[in-house]
Amino acid sequence: MRMDSDDFLSLFLNDIPLMDVRAPVEFRKGSFPTASNIPLLDDDQREKIGIRYKEKGEQAAIELGLELATADIRQNRLKSWIDFCGKNNQGYLYCFRGGLRSRTTQQWIREQGIDYPLVKGGYKAMRRFLIDELEKSLEQLPLVIVSGLTGCGKTHLLNQISRKIDFEGIANHRGSAFGRDPLDQQPSTIDWENHVSIDFLKLRYQRASQPVFVEDEGRRIGRVSIPDNLFAKMQVAPRAILTVDTESRLKLIADDYIVSSWPAYQNHYAENATKEFSAFVLHNLDRIQKRLGGERYKAVKACFESALCEFFDSGKVTAFYDGIQILLEQYYDPMYRYQLANKDVDILFEGPEDEYLEWAENYLLNSNSLQGSYRPVLRY
Repeated sequence: MRMDSDDFLSLFLNDIPLMDVRAPVEFRKGSFPTASNIPLLDDDQREKIGIRYKEKGEQAAIELGLELATADIRQNRLKSWIDFCGKNNQGYLYCFRGGLRSRTTQQWIREQGIDYPLVKGGYKAMRRFLIDELEKSLEQLPLVIVSGLTGCGKTHLLNQISRKIDFEGIANHRGSAFGRDPLDQQPSTIDWENHVSIDFLKLRYQRASQPVFVEDEGRRIGRVSIPDNLFAKMQVAPRAILTVDTESRLKLIADDYIVSSWPAYQNHYAENATKEFSAFVLHNLDRIQKRLGGERYKAVKACFESALCEFFDSGKVTAFYDGIQILLEQYYDPMYRYQLANKDVDILFEGPEDEYLEWAENYLLNSNSLQGSYRPVLRY
C-alpha cells in the first residue's frame, strides 16, 4: 500500500501519472501535463452541489452528492477510475484541495479492493508549488534568448540545442499573426505556466545554474500570456542572434506556414479545405492591416490571393514570396531592429545555423555550472 503524498517535487520530476477528479470545467482552466480528467462530478452536478453547500452547508451537499450518484453513474465512474489505476500503478489522484472529492473517490476505489493514494493539498497545493518553483528557477537559471529576424528558423534551431524550452511548442502556436494551427487549439495560460515551470524544474535539477536557451517572444503567444516574472527576465537576458539570408527566409516562411500547414487543413476540412485555408491566410493578414498601412496591405493581400490560387492549382509557393518580402522588409524587420536597439542586453553570438549550434553547445559545456547534478528517483 502506497501512502498519500505531498512530495510535489518527485511527482513532477518523475512525470508521475495523475488522476484529476475535479469537474471538467475546472480541469480546462488549468491542470498538469501528466494529468487525466476522470471527474467525480460533471459540471452540472458540481454546480448544484456548490449551491447546496452555500445554502445549507457541507452535510446537505454530501447528501445531495450521494443522491446524484445513481447506481449507473457510480458504476461508470468506478470503471474509469479502476482502468486508470490498473494502467498507472505508480500514480496518484487529486481534487482541488485534497478534500472531500478525492477522499470519496479513494474510498469508492478502496471498496473495490484497490488502495490508491491521493495528493495532499490537491491541485491548489501543486499549483502553488509550481508558481514558487518557477520563481526559484528564474533566480538560479540564466537564460539565453535565441533571437533573429522573422522567418530565420529560430524554432528549428532551438530544438537542436541540448538545454532549451520550446515556449511556442508548449503553447501550440508559432508566435506570430499567422501562428495558430488548423484547429486553433491552445492550452490555457495556467496549463502553459505549469508545463513551463516543470520543464525549468527538471533542467534546474539536472544542472543547477547552467544556462537555458529559449526563443525570443512577445508578451503573448497566441492566447497564452507569459507571466510577468518570466517575461521580465527575458527582456534583460543576453541574446544569441541567428542570421539567414532573405531568400532562405522566404522559403522557410512559405514552407512553415503554407506547405506544412496545408495537409492539416485537407485532413480536417476535406472538401472545404481551400476555403478554410484561404481564410486562415487572409484573415490573419487582416489582423495586422492597421500596422501595415493601406497601400502595403492591399499589395500583400492581392499577392496572397493570387498565390493561393496558384498553390491550389500547382502546389507551388513561389508566388507568395513577393508578399512575404514586403511583410519582412517593411514591417517585421524594422520592428525587430527597433525592439532590439531599445534593449540594453549583451549579444553573445551572431551567425548562421551551423556555427550557432556549435557555439551554443560549447557555451553550455564551458559554463561554470556543472555542479549540482541531480538524478530524480521515484519516491513512494
